[in-house]
Amino acid sequence: MRFVAAALAALCLVFQTVSPGHAQDNWPSRNVTIIVPFTAGGTADLFARLLASHMQVTFGQSFVVENRGGAGGNIGAAAVAKAPNDGYTLLLGTVSTHAINPTLYSNLAFDAAKDFQPVSLIARLPNMLVVKNSMPVKNVAEFVAYVKANPDKLNYGSSGVGTSIHLAAELFKIATGTRMTHVPYRSSNEIMQNLTGGHIDLAFDNITLAWPQAKAGTVRALGVTSPQRSPTAPEVPPIADTLKGFDATSWHGLFAPAGTPRPIVEKMAAEMKRILEMPETVTKLTDIGAVPSPMTPDQFTAFIAGERAKWAEVVKASGATAN
Repeated sequence: MRFVAAALAALCLVFQTVSPGHAQDNWPSRNVTIIVPFTAGGTADLFARLLASHMQVTFGQSFVVENRGGAGGNIGAAAVAKAPNDGYTLLLGTVSTHAINPTLYSNLAFDAAKDFQPVSLIARLPNMLVVKNSMPVKNVAEFVAYVKANPDKLNYGSSGVGTSIHLAAELFKIATGTRMTHVPYRSSNEIMQNLTGGHIDLAFDNITLAWPQAKAGTVRALGVTSPQRSPTAPEVPPIADTLKGFDATSWHGLFAPAGTPRPIVEKMAAEMKRILEMPETVTKLTDIGAVPSPMTPDQFTAFIAGERAKWAEVVKASGATAN
């Protein structure tokens, strides 16, 4: 009996030693869930479904997209933070969930810096500075001078407190030392309706909504919030051409729970790079104003740290809070 017990103990030790590596090598061996912390139909949902459609072909397992919206993305993010770190529950995270919300919210149920393993950035999406046609400015330099000459007289619209559209304007105010009044709406569509109607003066709006209006002549585009020109609107210069270093780009990326085995993380990152560099993917993302931007896990981790520090300063300076 002692021999049998010893043999069983040795066998268990072998399984304990080998099984983790075996599981990593065989990942995925069952369905993988990608949680999108926003409602269906948005940009994050589109990115998740794009990745899922390709990854399930490559890996031979289903990648299921599950929408868990609410609280600015915090509900879905918290669910992934508490999930097993085995590579089978992932998060489609954003600049909001991992760079803005840690300062905007005082009661997060997760630690954005410690509870996740960044896998790869997916894409960056610049906003576009657009003004009403009656404003007597033609470029960013003239706009800065005009705002400085009219402190507290201009109103800018956003899609809500703490959104990238709101904080892009707040970053602009910090960079230029100007003062404007924030008018929050419920959606980007409302922003554009009120801007074209002359009820507000400007917005740093979603490029996919702002650019068609600018081309139609209902608003005037002055600049994009990314450091480089956008492939979606190449004729519009970056605000950074006038305000050096200005960057208020929204972004989306894939995350796993902290402690997910490195081989699994690197396998996902390599597949994402392949998908995001496919010509058809580049075209599809450019059509919605996005720039594919794959990164290694280490590059993405460093990128997020810089973004979190930057947006923490902007949120604090703006006085914005949400709970």
